[in-house]
Amino acid sequence: MSHFFPRHSVEWRLEEPQAFRRLSLSIVEMALLTGIVLRVLRALTFTLGRASWWFYGAAFVVWALILLGMATAYLANWTIRSWLWRAPLFALIETVGEMATSLVLIALRREPEGAVRAEFHDWPSMALRALLQSQLSICIWAALLAGVIIFVRRSGMAPEVEAEPVDNGATS
Repeated sequence: MSHFFPRHSVEWRLEEPQAFRRLSLSIVEMALLTGIVLRVLRALTFTLGRASWWFYGAAFVVWALILLGMATAYLANWTIRSWLWRAPLFALIETVGEMATSLVLIALRREPEGAVRAEFHDWPSMALRALLQSQLSICIWAALLAGVIIFVRRSGMAPEVEAEPVDNGATS
């Protein structure tokens, strides 16, 4: 008999994933959250770290870790073949979140644009720059990550995982 339809309801096992795992399955939530955090980090960096190159360097490292870490956490849920469209879409949605936050920061007069505060007329060029930066960063990272994964799988360093046979009830 098939295990899909148990005889008693006590046989149902519902496993709900942890909170971050549930978040990492949603491209919209993951990318928007990443965009918001990165734009606020950028605004804080330029507000707090005036003329200290090490502070900007540390902020860049934190920015890269957040962006690439969140993209990796999302992409890890899917097959490498689907990364071809998922990585650019993640970058696009991340940029939407980042630029929506930027509009709020411009309205509050807290959005930096170089050494001055950004105005609404600066927003389109900022959006294009953010989109190009995100697309390049995430797509190059996804390609490097996929290359490493494929190399490890083909070199035999990763253990082979055998799929369990599915009992469809035809043999009983």
